[in-house]
Amino acid sequence: MQAQVISSEPKEISLSIKETDIGILYIIQHELLKESNIDFAGVIVKHPLTNECWMRISSSTKPLGEIKKATDSAIKMADEFKQLFNSKIQVK
Repeated sequence: MQAQVISSEPKEISLSIKETDIGILYIIQHELLKESNIDFAGVIVKHPLTNECWMRISSSTKPLGEIKKATDSAIKMADEFKQLFNSKIQVK
């Protein structure tokens, strides 16, 4: 995954993210939108052939910090799912 800042302002950031799965970005977007200080969080596939996604976040606080918190939360949730599945499935 490669991420590049397209534009950055104190309360808004736009990112270009290449070689990623849009599903991961949707999970991060979902975590962002659960926060009360996020005004907007959007993800689009720029073009299917370029494998490039764009993400834009508008926040009343620092948006880059909000992305970090949302990513950490998504990682924690994925780890909890992994533990749940591993506890329920017997590997033969």
